[in-house]
Amino acid sequence: MQKILRPAICLTFFGLAACDEIAVADDPAALADLRGQKSCLAAVGQQTGAAGVAINTTRPVVELYRYVVNVPGGASWSCITDPSGKAIEIAEQRSG
Repeated sequence: MQKILRPAICLTFFGLAACDEIAVADDPAALADLRGQKSCLAAVGQQTGAAGVAINTTRPVVELYRYVVNVPGGASWSCITDPSGKAIEIAEQRSG
């Protein structure tokens, strides 16, 4: 039974992940922004090994293709994407 449910659950999550891109498919800027956020979350999560990384929505970012990613219990990271939304540079933000 468990072998049958696992693929079904995975397909459901993949379907949900694709829905947000479908919702903005007619808006290239919104699509690039969505892909940029996803790409930055994946890049920072992979680099830090942390689960639960999230885009910081409280700190204003005025540059295009730039995001701040919060790591639970850790420092924030800066992420820069290319115009298509692929993360091309990440850097841990240090204070002091």
